[in-house]
This record gives sequence, C-alpha cells and structure tokens, in this order.
Amino acid sequence: MTIDWTHFTPWTSLAGGILLGLASALFVLFNGRVLGISGIVGGLLRPKTRDIVWRLSFLLGMLAAPMLYVVVAGPMTPRIDAGWGMVVLAGLLVGVGTRYGAGCTSGHGVCGLSRLSPRSLVATLAFMGTGFATVYVIRHLLA
Repeated sequence: MTIDWTHFTPWTSLAGGILLGLASALFVLFNGRVLGISGIVGGLLRPKTRDIVWRLSFLLGMLAAPMLYVVVAGPMTPRIDAGWGMVVLAGLLVGVGTRYGAGCTSGHGVCGLSRLSPRSLVATLAFMGTGFATVYVIRHLLA
C-alpha cells in the first residue's frame, strides 16, 4: 500500500476536524442537542412548530457552505468513480443504516464518542467496519 502524497492533506483535515468538534460542542452547549445530521434533517419530515426554523437554518447553512467555497476558491470538478445508480443505492443504504443505527456518523462518531457513549462506540465501529469491508470487497474481490 502506498500513500497518494498529492492528495494527502493532513493540515486541512485537522482544520476540518477542529471545526467539526467546535461546531458540535457549540451546538450542544447552546441547544442542548446532539449535532447529528440525520436527526436534524429527519426532524423536518415530522416537524414540531418550534423546531422548524433552526432545522431549516442548519440545512441551508450546510447547502450554502459549498457554494461559498466555490465563490472563494473557484469551481472544482468532483470525481466519483461510480454511476448514478450506484450513488443512489449508496445513499439509500446510508439512509436505512442511519435509521437502524439510531443515528449517523456525525451523531455517533463525533458527538456520541465525545460523550463516551457505549452505544455510539458500537455504532461507529459498525459504520467503519462496514465501510472498510465494502471498499475491500469492491476494490479487491470484485475488481
């Protein structure tokens, strides 16, 4: 195994991790809620009157951030090594997984682990293990 040094970005990855941790800590501090994306977006499917504004604001912020990046850094061309069918299937599987796992990687992996939640540790290990196994099967056994 070799490291792709042209795409190895430890400093930007560290900065992103710090921003995620800071955002999660501030969100729980000011809202008393865990910053789990699937829970926030899922709450819009059956919204309570007092929850709509902050959930929509959060979602709009998530959509605005990449647009702001394009304005500042210029356009980029994403590369996805899969067809639309595979991307849709992967999205559906992630959605089903977040329902069965009672949360997503941000809720369990970032917020749950920082609160030392055993349930979040098991969920995060399951997410990561399944991801590792999937990549191995697709790249090495099916290739």
